[in-house]
Amino acid sequence: MTGAVVAVLAVAGAVLLLGAGWAAGHRHARRGERAAGLDLGTPVERATFHTLHTASLAAPPLRAGLTEDAARKAARRLRSLLGTEALCLTDRESVLAWDGPGADHHERRAMARVAVMLASGRSQSVRTECQRPDCPLKWAVVAPLTGEDGMLGALVAYGSRESAVLVRAATEVARWVSVQLELSELDRSRTRLMEAEIKALRAQISPHFIFNSLAAIASFVRTDPERARDLLLEFADFTRYSFRRHGDFTTLAEELRSVEQYLALAGARFGDRLKVTLQVAPEVLPVALPFLCLQPLVENAVKHGLEDSPRDCRITITARDAGAEAVITVEDNGVGMDPALLRRILAGEHRGSSSGVGLPNVDERIRQVYGDAYGPVIETGVGAGMKVTVRIPKYRAGVHSSPPGQPPHRY
Repeated sequence: MTGAVVAVLAVAGAVLLLGAGWAAGHRHARRGERAAGLDLGTPVERATFHTLHTASLAAPPLRAGLTEDAARKAARRLRSLLGTEALCLTDRESVLAWDGPGADHHERRAMARVAVMLASGRSQSVRTECQRPDCPLKWAVVAPLTGEDGMLGALVAYGSRESAVLVRAATEVARWVSVQLELSELDRSRTRLMEAEIKALRAQISPHFIFNSLAAIASFVRTDPERARDLLLEFADFTRYSFRRHGDFTTLAEELRSVEQYLALAGARFGDRLKVTLQVAPEVLPVALPFLCLQPLVENAVKHGLEDSPRDCRITITARDAGAEAVITVEDNGVGMDPALLRRILAGEHRGSSSGVGLPNVDERIRQVYGDAYGPVIETGVGAGMKVTVRIPKYRAGVHSSPPGQPPHRY
């Protein structure tokens, strides 16, 4: 994919320098030079900058997919890129956006030409046959926009005369637009994958855990009704957070609050055997991170520190400020694990009853969002407990804790 993108951009840049982009860049650079008294390079360098800058402005809307809103925002930039009299973007059924004159009498004809192009699958250069003497749209280049599912629509560029340069430039720009649309499909696929993985984590909040939590709460109803009431509220808040339906990301404060509720329920069941130390730097509480990212790590610590061990369990959770990152660790003194077995679990090669989906799920989601360099670091050995360290960048494009209008919970 990377090689293809580079090749498309390189060809598109070379072709566009021969077309109207050169003239537009030249005029733009001359105005700026006269105003500021600066030397911005040769005409070719200025035209290259103008072309790349315009392309960079057109790309973000297209990453949302081939929608009316995205097409409307991108059409003006793409028309400027090609230097044409008019330009429109279509899907397979209708015109999504039109920039320039002639929409009132050319839109319907445009879709007829798009239908012919979709049938052939190849770019076409045709005479518009427009009879209006004042209309500058005499020739049209119809180029396909493609995605993983085939042809999605078309880019139609209009000129005042037949031009081989416009044909090549429009075709290359349509290929570049298609690359942006493919990237948007990858983004949506990644989102669907993350949603599926969150569903898998929710499924791991098993009836066994729910039964044990409710049984522990019930045991205090007669002896300590006030504590039973508090635990029931913790249980309600924990399940509400775990099964919420908005947002792929949350704040560290929200996630720690959920962990606190989980530990309160575990403490009701195991009593004094569970000892927890929590050390959190206030500066990292607003940091955004993948939803249900810490709770599976703490649940793993409880399982291997209490359920699989006869001794008392100590769990230490720390979150410290490390400049551009927040560093979070979850450590327990439980039975630990054979490192070779852990590698097989993270690779998806082992699905024993003790592995669950928690650690592999968290590992995969963090790598998807931040890259392989941010995968959790796990230190363990048989009988040596386990320590999981996660580094989270404080700021990352596309990572937001809550949708607009939905403020985060307080910690």
